[in-house]
Amino acid sequence: MTTASRHTAKVPRNRAREWATRAPLMPALIFLIVVTQLPFVATLVISFFDWNAFRPDHREFTGLDNYRTVVNDEGLRESILTTVLLTAGVVIVSVVLGLLLALLLDRKFRGRGLVRTMLIAPFLLVPVASALLWKHALYNPEYGLFNGVLNWLGGPQPDWISDMPLLAVEMSLVWQWTPFMMLILLAGLQSRPLDMIEAARLDGAGSWQIFRYLTLPHLRRYLELGTLLGSIYIVQNFDAVFTLTRGGLDTANLPYTIYETFYNAHEYGLASAAGVLVVIGTIVIATFALRVVSSLFREEVSRA
Repeated sequence: MTTASRHTAKVPRNRAREWATRAPLMPALIFLIVVTQLPFVATLVISFFDWNAFRPDHREFTGLDNYRTVVNDEGLRESILTTVLLTAGVVIVSVVLGLLLALLLDRKFRGRGLVRTMLIAPFLLVPVASALLWKHALYNPEYGLFNGVLNWLGGPQPDWISDMPLLAVEMSLVWQWTPFMMLILLAGLQSRPLDMIEAARLDGAGSWQIFRYLTLPHLRRYLELGTLLGSIYIVQNFDAVFTLTRGGLDTANLPYTIYETFYNAHEYGLASAAGVLVVIGTIVIATFALRVVSSLFREEVSRA
């Protein structure tokens, strides 16, 4: 048998092997397409129509008019600004607190496993349950824990949600997302090259110098990853705003505004256009997150 005929015989075998490897993944891929991609395509199509539920027989193709309305509508612009402020505040504070907790858990002390489990617990709660906990057990002006402590100390008795609505939403989200940042940064701390740290200590470097010149540069990729992933999730957050404030007091972020447009105003085309813009923004952030993850994997492989 010649070399060319051998190569021709190998090609079908290789293709059959490739299909045999991919076949078990096909049901999951089909399910993913049906659940995520088809609804998105339907949303994209609806976004090009003037479609109000109160006038179901007057659907009209309007092209990009819904997108122009989204960009030019003052209420939607305010919700975009609220989304940016909410996301930036929650992500920055969560990353800082997560770094401090990760540095604490990176040290050996008695009961570290119990402390780690307790710190992770907020992230495992259902988002609505977390928001209800903060609304009734902590923020309530009559029987909430915060005002109970302030009353015991002789301090003021604020109505947390009415007096500082955006901060109230941010605090509940920080409490829930700090464990997520802590886990990512703790993984980064535990992957540090210990021989370099020991060498730095032998050369007389102090704890702050080791953190500044060795630990922090090593954690850069993990900080980027935590920031990007946290931004993806918090940009889309709906539960906290809906449960705590119902979008009032200038706390309506973009997901809540889309909900109001879709279910209360029944403007399906306008809500779909806003949703498509949110998805596009999320995809852009996710692309950067995937690049950071890929670079982390490459660094780990090269180190191994």
